[in-house]
Amino acid sequence: MMENGDYAVQYGEESYMEQEEEWEREGLLDPAWEKQQKKTFTAWCNSHLRKAGTSIENIEDDFRNGLKLMLLLEVISGETLPKPDRGKMRFHKIANVNKALDFIASKGVKLVSIGAEEIVDGNLKMTLGMIWTIILRFAIQDISVEEMTAKEGLLLWCQRKTAPYKNVNVQNFHLSFKDGLAFCALIHRHRPDLIDYSKLSKDNPLENLNTAFDVAEKFLDIPRMLDPDDLQNTAMPDERAVMTYVSSYYHCFSGAQKAETAANRICKVLKVNQENERLMEEYERLASDLLEWIRRTMPWLNSRQTDSTLAGVQKKLEEYRTYRRKHKPPRVEQKAKLETNFNTLQTKLRLSNRPAYMPTEGKMVSDITNSWKGLEHAEKAFEEWLLAETMRLERLEHLAQKFKHKADTHEDWTKGKEEMLQSQDYRNCKLNELKALKKKHEAFESDLAAHQDRVEQIAAIAQELNTLEYHDCVSVNARCQRICDQWDRLGALTQHRRQGLDEAERILEKIDLLHLEFAKRAAPFNNWLDGAREDLVDMFIVHTMEEIQGLIQAHDQFKATLGEADKEFNVIVGLVRDAEAIVKQEQVPGGLVNPYTTLTADAISRKWSEVRALVPQRDQTLANELRKQQNNEMLRRQFAEKANAVGPWIERQMDAVTAIGMGISGSLEEQLHRLKEYEQAVYAYKPSIEELEKIHQAVQESMVFENRYTHYTMETLRVGWEQLLTSINRNINEVENQILTRDSKGITQEQLTEFRSSFNHFDKNRTGRLAPEEFKSCLVSLGYSIGKDKQGDMDFQRILAVVDPNNSGYVQFDAFLDFMTRESTDTDTAEQVIDSFRILASDKPYILPDELRRELPPDQAEYCIQRMPPYKGPNAVPGALDYMSFSTALYGESDL
Repeated sequence: MMENGDYAVQYGEESYMEQEEEWEREGLLDPAWEKQQKKTFTAWCNSHLRKAGTSIENIEDDFRNGLKLMLLLEVISGETLPKPDRGKMRFHKIANVNKALDFIASKGVKLVSIGAEEIVDGNLKMTLGMIWTIILRFAIQDISVEEMTAKEGLLLWCQRKTAPYKNVNVQNFHLSFKDGLAFCALIHRHRPDLIDYSKLSKDNPLENLNTAFDVAEKFLDIPRMLDPDDLQNTAMPDERAVMTYVSSYYHCFSGAQKAETAANRICKVLKVNQENERLMEEYERLASDLLEWIRRTMPWLNSRQTDSTLAGVQKKLEEYRTYRRKHKPPRVEQKAKLETNFNTLQTKLRLSNRPAYMPTEGKMVSDITNSWKGLEHAEKAFEEWLLAETMRLERLEHLAQKFKHKADTHEDWTKGKEEMLQSQDYRNCKLNELKALKKKHEAFESDLAAHQDRVEQIAAIAQELNTLEYHDCVSVNARCQRICDQWDRLGALTQHRRQGLDEAERILEKIDLLHLEFAKRAAPFNNWLDGAREDLVDMFIVHTMEEIQGLIQAHDQFKATLGEADKEFNVIVGLVRDAEAIVKQEQVPGGLVNPYTTLTADAISRKWSEVRALVPQRDQTLANELRKQQNNEMLRRQFAEKANAVGPWIERQMDAVTAIGMGISGSLEEQLHRLKEYEQAVYAYKPSIEELEKIHQAVQESMVFENRYTHYTMETLRVGWEQLLTSINRNINEVENQILTRDSKGITQEQLTEFRSSFNHFDKNRTGRLAPEEFKSCLVSLGYSIGKDKQGDMDFQRILAVVDPNNSGYVQFDAFLDFMTRESTDTDTAEQVIDSFRILASDKPYILPDELRRELPPDQAEYCIQRMPPYKGPNAVPGALDYMSFSTALYGESDL
């Protein structure tokens, strides 16, 4: 009920007399209106008084004593007024009229300028004003369409009902009804069996009016309240008279109106349910597909099987790059779309008072997130393993070649050594020959000791190959064992031969000092030459400029020793020349044969020439490697320069997107526009990422595994890029959902800004969520009164259960916004849907399929028929359906 004095404001009406005076001042008052009102109001009063078995003839006379006026009010209100005074004196009449006026005022109607004396005196204008006030209160007040005033609501009802009809355009309650077609359209819309609208013409207004009035009176029990001639002969028919008559049509068809409203509500609810089911099915399909792809991909990422060759591992590395460039990006987009669809679905469910959607087991967003994290961990481990395996196999190839080279050199040196050591030649030698053999053996022992280091190097390389799991360790170990076994035999044979020579030394004393000197100096020089030659052809592997510069420095130091070596070479060759001169001069038999060494000046000269020739070759090899490392350094700098630009750019974009997502400034549409601009900018920046990927591939193909010029890695930039895309998509989705919430709930931008500002004020760390105490403070700032007593705590816990149903300990902004909008707006409920079905079922506790098909669109009707359970209650008829269980199931309030 409205408070006293609010009636005129609610319906936009001035008092009858005030409006009449205003129209008269403006020259709008038509004298014919009073005549039309008198006819219409009289007919309207009689349509109610006949229920009490009476009527009036003259409206200004028959209400003068107040008796029929009180009777009229009792009939239309269904209430009993105070007992009337039965006297015929003027004061009795005034008392009765005052009782009627007091009753009208008790219903919240302000009577302005209307007094009992004027009614008793038969003042026609005052009497018409009073009846109009009664009509407004009891016939028009309850007419409300979409929360408009009664007059606007009645006009909108007429417009909607007559919208499909040709030549009907209802804009007001005077000119729009003059040709009668609007009245005929209202009748045909609800009772098409009573009027053939196709035969009516705008050119026959009197015929149209009489047809409508006759049919309404005969079949709809609506008395004639208007005169067709008056409507036609008046430039502008009286608005109040037409409204009074049209309101009778509204009340006549109110039952059909209720059914239509109920059907519209049910259709709206069912459409929401169907759309939600479609989104659920789409989520399940996308989730199943993504999880299946992750399941198929994980075994490949977890596999550590290779053919143990460098080429095989590099092929796997290229397959992994292809996976990152081509196969994974669509799945990143699919994951973002999945999260977006899930958030949109949950928002729609909240907005329509539906329970939150729970995906099937194993397909929760958290399950997908965990599977995705597992995939990313597997990717990281797989790439790290591939790079480590590449380095290991590269190292293995290098070591295998080095092992072979050193083993070949050693085996060449040992050829014939065992046979030589097993020889008994010293038993038949002359003294000088024996001494020569002894010195020769001493030289051999020196040579043997010098080769000990090479054997240890061979064994060490073999051990490292075993540690690194070289694929052909069997043959390496076998060869190493043969070399070690032979080395042990050579040691034993050398010791045995030394014992034999010592025993014969007592006899053989003479020694050729010159040959001995040659042997002594030639042997270490020869070993030095062998070592130098081996070092000059030694293979190497480096990864940095420092390493190659170290090799170059060592080589330069070696070249600095060549001068001293040349002097030693000349001394050794000079010894040979001196021996040759003495032998030639003294004619010593066999003197040219040096019994102490197998080395010759020619051999030393040849090796010395080889060493000098290898020096420039080594220079060229080191120079080539230097250029390679310089190129690697250039790649490092290129990658670092690009990465140091891309990394901060991604971080800035992320900060900007986060700031927009906090809704700090601008409307939701402006935030959405800026987010989409950032989205376009990010996609426009993608060529920079692709260019960086190309540089990164070149870096990896050049075996560059570290970069001191940047702290960014390709992996961190990929993750940052994907996080930026995900953040933009998530924020766009959140803003769109906020727009959806705002528009569907009818909240204003100012309210939304106030909600966001309050939320941000207490979100100090900009995390997008509030702890319970922060949330309580936020509610208080918005005007909520939450007491500090036990009841206040219970109220707050109730609110927390709504905004944090999973008990996560935090309140997200979407849940906060949904709570605030539900607190300030109305939504449809299960009870409202049940009431709508009850109207369609004519108050029965069940509904029949035919009734659903008659009242609802075909697809909506079949949707209900397929899902409604059979009605099990008393007085059930065949085919009866339980609409109550169905309605509660729509809102998650039953087990259906």
